[in-house]
Formats: sequence, structure tokens, C-alpha cells
Amino acid sequence: MSGTPQPDEIPLSREDFVVRKERLYKLLFSTSALLTILITVGIVLSLSGRTITFFLEVSPVAFFTGTTWSPIIGNAYGVLPLVSGTLLVTVFSAIIALPIGLAAAIYLSEYASDRARSYLKPALEILAGVPTVIYGYMALVYITPAFQSVLPISVTVIPAGVGVLPEFTFYVPELRTFNVLSASIVVGIMIIPMVSSISEDALNAVPDSLRQAGYGLGSTKFDVSTKIVVPAATSGIVSSYVLAISRAIGETMAVTMAMGMSSQMPYFPNVLRNLAESGQTITAAMVQIAQADSLGGVTDEAMFALGMTLFVITLFMNILAEIVRQYFREAYE
Repeated sequence: MSGTPQPDEIPLSREDFVVRKERLYKLLFSTSALLTILITVGIVLSLSGRTITFFLEVSPVAFFTGTTWSPIIGNAYGVLPLVSGTLLVTVFSAIIALPIGLAAAIYLSEYASDRARSYLKPALEILAGVPTVIYGYMALVYITPAFQSVLPISVTVIPAGVGVLPEFTFYVPELRTFNVLSASIVVGIMIIPMVSSISEDALNAVPDSLRQAGYGLGSTKFDVSTKIVVPAATSGIVSSYVLAISRAIGETMAVTMAMGMSSQMPYFPNVLRNLAESGQTITAAMVQIAQADSLGGVTDEAMFALGMTLFVITLFMNILAEIVRQYFREAYE
């Protein structure tokens, strides 16, 4: 037909309205990206200024090597008890959450049917929406009394007089009302959905050709899942671990309610005693300072020094995780 434009007659340029609309989209997206960077820079600058003021009053050596934290009463600003308390909760919550979260991700990705996955994944992710104060309440009212009913436990593993082996008794002391163990359990439960969800996405991203190749070589489903799929998704799994651990480091309300606010250095070599004792994390110490009746001076600046310390710890973990992720990263076509 004469009215139909021929291919060589169709204009290649877009209408001005479409061009302006695309420019607007580009501006919105670039502004969003820039905004996240500006917020991060603003946080760092706001922390840095007050942190420098704090270190003009308190020696950085005394802050980073001091073993006593009592800013309100004793004017002691040693951060090591807070760092050790934070690491205790983080390590033991990770021991709980990381294997359970990865196992749940493997089941959802490799074993569960579509029907089971449609029920189990939303149910698992509900844990991420529970307020942290509820976790703290559960630890204080239910978990701690449950352990107190069976503790202390003393089991002789190696009795006295057995050859050249020394006597060894496995002893778990009685829990205090506020303790590290209950806080670690609830924080571990809290970060399981983060590990399982991100790890499952990483496992699902592994090409099916790798699975089929494993089955073709006679591997079982367990071997394919653990020896082919999981190693291929290592970079994504590591990312889930780092995000979960960072979440555990920054947790405040649950650890404050379950662990208490009694800062103290860890006991060595009896690690189990640390689980039974109370402690204090960096975030809980910041809350304690903020709730003090009188703020001002060096005590007020201590909150920003703690915030910068927490920021540096999290930044270091993310840098380390990026290095690991790049090392194990796999590219598939």
C-alpha cells in the first residue's frame, strides 16, 4: 500500500518527549546512587568530627587497650570489654545461624518441591520481621530459665589416674539472669533468614548444566548439592554470611535485654564461663550513655568514638568479604 512507510523511510530518531523522559529516568537513578554515597560520607564525617574531639580528651592508646569501661561513674574508657562482648555474641550467633541457614537454603534450592517451598520460605522469612524486642523478651523469659533448670552440668571426661592423660571434667556453669548464651541464641535465630534467603538465591543462580553433569557422572543428590552447587555459589554464600554477621554486630535491643549492661573482659581459657556471664556490646554501651541523666563533655563524645569503632569493624569485614567474593567468583555463560 502506498500509505505504508517503507523500512528505509522510517525515521531512526526518537521523539523529543521520549528523549526527555529517558534523561529524566537517568537523572533519577543517578541521583539515587549519589544519595547513598552522600549519606555514607555524611555519617563518616559526623562521626569523625566528634571522635577526634573525644581523642583530644582521652588517649587513643588508653581507649583501644583499656580493659575497663565505666564512662559515667569511673571515667574509664577502655573499649576492649565492649569489643570482646560484641565478638562473643557475634561468634556464637554465627555458629548457630550460618550452618542452619545454609542447610535451609540447600533444602529449599535442591530438595524442596515447589509446593513446600511456597510455604516454607515465607514462614522462614517471617523471622526477619519479628521485632528485636520480642527476641530479647523470649531470651529473658523463656530461654534463660530453660537453661537454668538444667545447669550447671559437670561431666568427667577423663577420670583421674588414667595413664599419662590429665584429669578433665567438662563443666558448664549456671547461667546468670543476663548472659551471653541466651543473647547469642536469639541473635542467631534472628539472622537465619538473611543467610538462608541470600544463600538460596546464590544456589539458584548456579546453572543446571553443572548439576546435570554431576548426575551424569553418577553423583548422588547430596554430592551434587554439597560438592558442586555449594562451591559454585561460594561468593554469594560468603556475602550472606557477611551481611548476617554485620547484622549481629549491630544488634542492640535483643542483646541489651538478654545480655545486660555489665562490661567485662572474657575469661581464658574457660570459654564456657563467658557464655554464662553477663556482658555488654558496643551498641548497648551507646544506649547506656544515651540514657544517662546528664550528658556532656567527654562522655557524650564517647558515643561517637564507639560508633566509629563499630563502623570500622563493619567496614573491615565488608572489605574482607569482597576480597573473598572476588576470589571465589565464578562466571557462567
